[in-house]
Amino acid sequence: MTIEQIFLFTLEMIGTVAFAISGIRMSAAKHFDWFGAYTVGLVTAIGGGTLRDLMLDCPVFWMSNFWYLGVTGLSLVAVIALKKYLLRLSTTIFIFDTIGLAMFVVIGVQKTLLFGHPMWLAILMGTITGALGGILRDILINDVPLIFRKDVYATACIAGGLVYWLMMIAGFNEIVQGSACAVTVIAVRLLAVHYGWSIPMLRNFPDDNDGGQ
Repeated sequence: MTIEQIFLFTLEMIGTVAFAISGIRMSAAKHFDWFGAYTVGLVTAIGGGTLRDLMLDCPVFWMSNFWYLGVTGLSLVAVIALKKYLLRLSTTIFIFDTIGLAMFVVIGVQKTLLFGHPMWLAILMGTITGALGGILRDILINDVPLIFRKDVYATACIAGGLVYWLMMIAGFNEIVQGSACAVTVIAVRLLAVHYGWSIPMLRNFPDDNDGGQ
């Protein structure tokens, strides 16, 4: 394996663990059983990449490698073993969700470019890879998906993709491009929380409350 391939595989594993833990942790808050928690964790980890691969018309990444199912199982064991610590850490879900988001945006961008697609599509696929797992997770636990609320989520993915593009134009290698993209996604989400940044909400129109009469 080349250094770039090792780098990409490492990102995939980190992203899988992070998203799986975020899904499992949210399942625990909803009192799911172990199987339910594993299912939510797995869907969170592979959901975005699955749709990306289907849209790119390439083999679905996890169907030829048991690593992803196994790593999700290990993530469940870790959550069970470290339950008391994770419950005390109020920012657990945000931390792991942000890490998973950043890793998968990079993977989505790089894989799309590998198949010869333009950069605008790579940014879109990076956003789908990063965000869709969280959408499916929230649907499964019966929450309004985070991306549709005022939290800065997809915007962070797009910002990361744009930084990847700038690094590519500047002539940096894939490791630098991917690292800059991931750092940007994480930084945008952290700054948004710290400074209270949010996307404006769509308010009800004046006549919505009376049924449009």
